[in-house]
Amino acid sequence: MTTLTTATLTTAMLELSPSPGSWMTVCEESRLTPGRGVAALLPDGRQAAVFRDRSGRMYAIDNRDPFTGAQVLSRGLVGSADGRPFVASPLLKQRFDLETGRCLDDDEVAVAVYPVRAV
Repeated sequence: MTTLTTATLTTAMLELSPSPGSWMTVCEESRLTPGRGVAALLPDGRQAAVFRDRSGRMYAIDNRDPFTGAQVLSRGLVGSADGRPFVASPLLKQRFDLETGRCLDDDEVAVAVYPVRAV
């Protein structure tokens, strides 16, 4: 007789804070592929773009490209410039710093940044 046992694997959940003092679950942390983004719908109808870089650090910024109005930043290319992580919009290629939300190609433009954590 063979007995099968299953181990319970605990996976950290990724949360982001859409407003001060509130946290929402986005997905299991393991579902994020390094160098790629996912979109998350926020309670107020906005969208966040969530990323894991190749070193494992996670970021969340507004998903709306301020140059076109399209909800596409989660589909952008992740890279770094001068040691700063960024995502380049898939449409017009403007780069947004993942830590500050500042556009690296236009100092007048920025996107919102959301705190993220694994719990």
